[in-house]
Amino acid sequence: MLCIRCRIRTAVTDDGLCTFCSGTRPPPPGGPATGPGGWGVGTWPRSPVGLARAVTVLLGVVIAADVFAIGTGLRVRGLWDRLATDGSPDVHGSAGRAAERLYGAAAIAQGAALLATAVVFIVWFHRTRRNAEVFDAGVQRMGPGWAVGGWFVPVANFWLPYRVARGVWEAGARTGPDAGWRTVPRTPLTLWWGAWVASLLAARVTERMWERAEGPEEIARAAGLVAASDALDIVAAVLAVLFVRAVTRMQVERAACSGTSAPAASDAPLPPSAGSGPRRGATPTPQ
Repeated sequence: MLCIRCRIRTAVTDDGLCTFCSGTRPPPPGGPATGPGGWGVGTWPRSPVGLARAVTVLLGVVIAADVFAIGTGLRVRGLWDRLATDGSPDVHGSAGRAAERLYGAAAIAQGAALLATAVVFIVWFHRTRRNAEVFDAGVQRMGPGWAVGGWFVPVANFWLPYRVARGVWEAGARTGPDAGWRTVPRTPLTLWWGAWVASLLAARVTERMWERAEGPEEIARAAGLVAASDALDIVAAVLAVLFVRAVTRMQVERAACSGTSAPAASDAPLPPSAGSGPRRGATPTPQ
């Protein structure tokens, strides 16, 4: 019989809940030993602050690459548009070749920034999920492995990581061992996930249009739509930074409530800021 709440794991309690949903799962091996600020010493939970800062910086790089791509894309669009409207041959001259080279360089920069960001983001995501297991296993709907594997399941990757993120968010809403709750709206999570899915879908559609465009008018239109997709990617990236900072801040506070001393300097809560999401056509990040 499956758990009546998560519908994934086997029910073990009389009321039909699994060990996760019932909160009866045993603590991780070694026990919940904590150090300064409540962070684990050789075990979990572990501070996500350093990884969060790295993700924030990389998301900033993704945004910069998107801005570069928008600029070069609009330049290419303008050249093809002039060819379509007044027959200007500039797109076939030195100006056109230079614009195409820059556009290609922008695509390479986007791909490299996305790859680096995706790797670090997923490491951060997995760490926060493992921390959430210690903070409150009862609200976790997916196992820690899904924090990594969920991104690579075709089609299901539009939903599985969100389920993991919801569990992480809810565990961070606990304030301490007394299991007290605080009101933490899921707005950053919801907005980021919606923007990321929208940017990913938009990128796939516009890339196909760009690849299939033939005449000057079609190429100009496709280049403009790709630039719009890049702009949406920037929005998703900014929301991703807000989400990363919000989760990290909650886990810092949660660990401090569980520990016996104040957080170490390196584990201080991150200040509010803005940042990026997964880049077009690729398995996350979250640009």
